[in-house]
Amino acid sequence: MVMTLLSGDGPRSKILAVILAAILISLALAPFLFPGVRSVDTAARICVFILLVASYDLMLGYGGIVSFAHTMFFGMGAYGVALACTHMERGFGALAVGAGAGALLAAVIALVIGLFSLRVRAIFFAMITLAVASAVAVLVSQLSGLTGGEDGLTFKTPRELTPAFKFGDRLFGVKLNGKLLAYYLVFFGSFFLFLVLLRIVNSPFGRVLQAIRENDFRTEAIGYRVVRYRTVATCISAVGAALAGALYATWLRYVGPDTALSFDIMVDILLMVVIGGMGTMYGAVIGATLLVLAQNYLQSLMGAAAHATEGLPILPELLSAERWLLWLGILFILSVYFFPTGVVGRLRQGR
Repeated sequence: MVMTLLSGDGPRSKILAVILAAILISLALAPFLFPGVRSVDTAARICVFILLVASYDLMLGYGGIVSFAHTMFFGMGAYGVALACTHMERGFGALAVGAGAGALLAAVIALVIGLFSLRVRAIFFAMITLAVASAVAVLVSQLSGLTGGEDGLTFKTPRELTPAFKFGDRLFGVKLNGKLLAYYLVFFGSFFLFLVLLRIVNSPFGRVLQAIRENDFRTEAIGYRVVRYRTVATCISAVGAALAGALYATWLRYVGPDTALSFDIMVDILLMVVIGGMGTMYGAVIGATLLVLAQNYLQSLMGAAAHATEGLPILPELLSAERWLLWLGILFILSVYFFPTGVVGRLRQGR
């Protein structure tokens, strides 16, 4: 596989390799395999969250750094694109400037937070990042003249990425327009950045991060500057999250507190990391795919199941679409119970 050649880290499980290949092929051909606005939007969201969760796994799974500010960095990339596209001439230049500015700002803030906070105990660092992220979310909501406040910003992307742009008639029944190009921009951007993160965690730098995670005192004793490595990891992770936010804003052509800065997104990231498997990178692929699909289709499936069991006692009430969050929670508990090291960890243990 491409990922093995570039990073030296393969799935190490035949079942996992098949699952990853199926997800990759499904996402690469999603507009053709699953035509429809909702399904393509779901595929784009999976691509973005794979990158977002992988960037967080670099911190948590490899560096042992617990942070609640990841949505803040995600939002910086999203708002960077939105503001650049709003105030600059329409085109790909605005996208590049917005994404670059968001990533740079995220790296600078991550550097400041890391230098001043990573010397304290993990729980205190987590609380500091939570406080900073909450302050930024409130600030964005208050600066309505610049950020649109609670209403957010709707902006124009390059015409080549909109449904109005057509470069052909149809291919296998799919319209050849800018929306298709926008999807592949998200797909290839996420795929390339995921490979970069995979290469980083399998480099000597990544090995030192794993040593710090296992025993930071011992790693410091043999000559590695623990705070420096953790700070660099935080900055790299922040840049990855900001670029994921930039891709998501480009796809939606809208950014707001609910889509980029909500604490619910942070909870989703944590769930995806735990379900997929911390410290594996491939866990980001599994976790993001499972949770995004559950969020988008579990409610519909439960509604269909409730309708199919109308004549039976209790079952229709239990399977009501209104209780989809309850069943999502039960599925999460079961996944943690049966896969304590995540899906990827379990598959690698049982190979």
